[in-house]
Amino acid sequence: MCAHIAGVIIVLFQFTIILSGNLSFLNWLTIIPALACFDDGFWSGVLPRALVCKAAAAASRAEESQPMQITAWVIAGLIAILSIQPALNILSPAQIMNTSYDPLDLVNTYGAFGSVGQERLNVIFEGTMDETPDDKANWKPYIYKGLPVLLNKQPPQIAPYQLRLDWQMWFAAMSSPEEYPWTLNMMWKLLHNDPGAVNLFAGNPFPNQPPRYIRAVLYRYKFAKPGNPKGLWWNREQINIWIQPTSAKDPLLVKFLKSEGWIP
Repeated sequence: MCAHIAGVIIVLFQFTIILSGNLSFLNWLTIIPALACFDDGFWSGVLPRALVCKAAAAASRAEESQPMQITAWVIAGLIAILSIQPALNILSPAQIMNTSYDPLDLVNTYGAFGSVGQERLNVIFEGTMDETPDDKANWKPYIYKGLPVLLNKQPPQIAPYQLRLDWQMWFAAMSSPEEYPWTLNMMWKLLHNDPGAVNLFAGNPFPNQPPRYIRAVLYRYKFAKPGNPKGLWWNREQINIWIQPTSAKDPLLVKFLKSEGWIP
C-alpha cells in the first residue's frame, strides 16, 4: 500500500509539471521508474487479460533463486548505506545539487537544474538589410519554435519533444556569449542562410537573400495581464545587446571561427 501511495504521488506530481511546463522528456523519464511502485496485483487489473495470463504462465514456470535473493539484499543494503549522505543533503538548508557521494557514482543528488531562475530572459537573433546597423535600422527577428519572441504569440506545448536550439538558448540567455561561443557560429550560418541553421527556427525572415548584419539582443519577458486590449501574451523590455551587430565580412568574427575550426 505504501509503495502504491508513493507511486501515485510521484506520477501525479510529474503530470502536474507536464501540464504546466515544457521540460521536454524529463518528466516522462521520471514516471517510468515510478511505475515499479505498483505490484503485479495492480497491473493485472489494468493490463489486457491476454497479457496478464501470459505473464502468469511464465511466472508459474519460474524457479526461486537463492543466490539472486542474496545478491538483491546485498545490493539493497549497499544502496541504503550509500544513500545516507544524499538523504541528509536533501534535509539540509544548504542543499547541494548534482553531486556524487561515492567513487562509482551509484548514488547522487542529481537534479535537472541546480537552481531555478526567477526571470524569463531570452536572446533573440535579429537581422537587417540596412547599411547602418544601429537602433534605427529595420531589424527582423528570427522566430523560435518554442521560446517567446512575438508578443502576441501564445506559448506552445511541445513536451515531450525537445527543441534543441530553444533548449540551449534558454540557458545561454542566463549566461554570456563567452560561455556559449557556438552562438557566434550560429550567427555566421544565418549570415549565409545556411539551411541547417535556418530550419532550427520557425521561419526565415530573409528567404531571398541573407541579411547584411545580425545581432543578438537580450530581452526580459513577462506575461501580459489577461484581457488586455491588444490581446498580448507577453510584455518585454530590452536589457542589452548580447552580441553586437556583425556582418559576414567582420574580420574578428572570421578570425574567431577559424581559430575554433568552424570554418576553413
